[in-house]
Amino acid sequence: MAGLIRREDIDEVRSRTDLKEIVDQYVTLKPAGIGSYKGLCPFHDERTPSFHVRPQMGTYHCFGCDESGDVIAFLMEMDHTPFTETVERLAARIGYELRYEQGSGPKREEVGRRQRLLDAHKIAAEFFQRNLYTRQATAAQQFLGERGFDDAAARTYGIGYAPKGWSNLLKHLRDQGFTDQELKLTGMFSEGNRGLYDRFRGRLIWPIHAVAGEVIGFGARKLYEDDQGPKYLNTPETQLYKKSQVLYGINLAKRAIAKGKQVVVVEGYTDVMACHLAGVETAVATCGTAFGADHIKIVRRFLSDDSAGGEVIFTFDGDAAGQKAALRAFQEDQRFVAQTYVAVGPEGMDPCDLRLTRGDAAVRDLVSTRTPLFEFALKATIRDYDVNSLEGRLRAMRACAPIVAQIRDSSLRPAYARELSGWLGIETDEVMRAVAAASKRGSSSQQRGQQQRAPQHHESQQFSSGRDGSGRGSDTPGRPGGRPGDSQDQERPAEVQLPNPREPVARMEREALEVVLQVPDLVPDAYWGHFESAEMRYPVHQALHDAIVAARPEYDVNDPRGGRGWLEHVRGQLPEPLHGYLAQLSVTPLPASSEQQIRNYAVGVLTSLVEMHINRAKSDKLAHLNRTDPQQESALYQSLQRELLDLEMQRRSLLGN
Repeated sequence: MAGLIRREDIDEVRSRTDLKEIVDQYVTLKPAGIGSYKGLCPFHDERTPSFHVRPQMGTYHCFGCDESGDVIAFLMEMDHTPFTETVERLAARIGYELRYEQGSGPKREEVGRRQRLLDAHKIAAEFFQRNLYTRQATAAQQFLGERGFDDAAARTYGIGYAPKGWSNLLKHLRDQGFTDQELKLTGMFSEGNRGLYDRFRGRLIWPIHAVAGEVIGFGARKLYEDDQGPKYLNTPETQLYKKSQVLYGINLAKRAIAKGKQVVVVEGYTDVMACHLAGVETAVATCGTAFGADHIKIVRRFLSDDSAGGEVIFTFDGDAAGQKAALRAFQEDQRFVAQTYVAVGPEGMDPCDLRLTRGDAAVRDLVSTRTPLFEFALKATIRDYDVNSLEGRLRAMRACAPIVAQIRDSSLRPAYARELSGWLGIETDEVMRAVAAASKRGSSSQQRGQQQRAPQHHESQQFSSGRDGSGRGSDTPGRPGGRPGDSQDQERPAEVQLPNPREPVARMEREALEVVLQVPDLVPDAYWGHFESAEMRYPVHQALHDAIVAARPEYDVNDPRGGRGWLEHVRGQLPEPLHGYLAQLSVTPLPASSEQQIRNYAVGVLTSLVEMHINRAKSDKLAHLNRTDPQQESALYQSLQRELLDLEMQRRSLLGN
């Protein structure tokens, strides 16, 4: 039976171990006075460093959570190892031979389980590395060569090869004295009816290291067509390997991260290698899982994320999955004080492909030309909408408003609201109102928790659409919904919101509808053309507009029913819930007392509507122009400029100047 470690040996190990050197493997420390260092506490989340280390005293203390102790206590807490095993690890690290009382030292099979697992992983990593240089590993060597990695790179990252066969590694580790019970716990083996067999077979192998540098798992890439397994196969969850707490490359990148206050999060092992070899030494990757809260805790400690200036840069593929991953990262952004960015390679290339096709400088350029994560999230959201239509842009604005509202730095919100205004061609004040409303809804939602939101009531009436969901509404006055025929609107009817009559645009649209409904015969033909091509901002007005346009071919000025016959034609094109509003518009008195005054009024109202329509079209073109690269899309850029000029000429002609 193993005896107790002598007290004097424990004291000797403690005194010979540099506490700062150990803590540096987990936390970025900065000088905090003579003989003192501080950093973000590894035992609780904090933004301002309160974890202090005094190496000469051999102690640490956190003024935030009151955790304190010596180097043994620190490692026990960080690695979840028992006291005896922790002392044995530290003793082995400094080459000190421990003595035991009341018995001998532990036998090999009695060494702490964690250390035994680490030993098995170390031996396995060496086994895989040796096999990379055998004839069997031709496919692995070819894979590395095709991706621009030479022998030096393979050795730097400890890349290896798991030979084909069911028991190559198993036999090797058994020969090294490991029991099957121990090997089961490593995650390197599967178990069938005949016992254990190698988990990794005929695959390229990357060792995955803990922050301190120990091998704790492996990632394996498929090489052969007859391999029925997944493209990448990782170590399963074990005592050592928790994928939500592991970042590939962190052991090599941690000092560069701390020095440069930057971390670049990529998607795969080869991307980490490509970045490091290209000079971006701050790159790390998750191991088969999304970048989450536990990864953030690791990164923040090395960034010393206690003040502005640090950078977290996510590189994702340009495809839909990559955009989805970036938006997930956006949700975690609030955990960082450092600024967060997204870098998407040209043509969606990842760092490995980029380095291979365009060289090291292209990888460095990818990182240096990163886009703020807020901007990326907004643009990715906008791409989900048809920004060539007014409704699409307004829907995009509603979808983007909560993103702007979530920006932690309140001073950035107006700037992003202005950017969003330019991208969508919507007035900045309207975007700001949407952001403010989203912020208010977010606050209210937090206060109510998981309770269901009560129905909102506004001073204007709601109707439910009945035909193709036309005029699909929302819970906010003045926000547009779908158009007749939109496929998503055909699935179910939705409520339509009548606009606030005090809104200037709503008032203008209402007045124009009143004119064409009440005195269609006084509307000049030229204005009918403009009216038919106009797009209404509010869904209920658009529904009425579409009904009028559809009914006009049936209108006969000689119809004995007069205006009543005209309204019946329009009513026949409208869903029933809007019939009441149609009646309201048809009886609203026009501010004129003679036919000429009514004619002048009609022309004035429709002129204002047409001018607004032209200005809106100009905003559309200008927004499109702002999204167009004048160098790479010169023809389109010039065409848009000509169209803007034509619209301006139309506007001037309309106004007679």
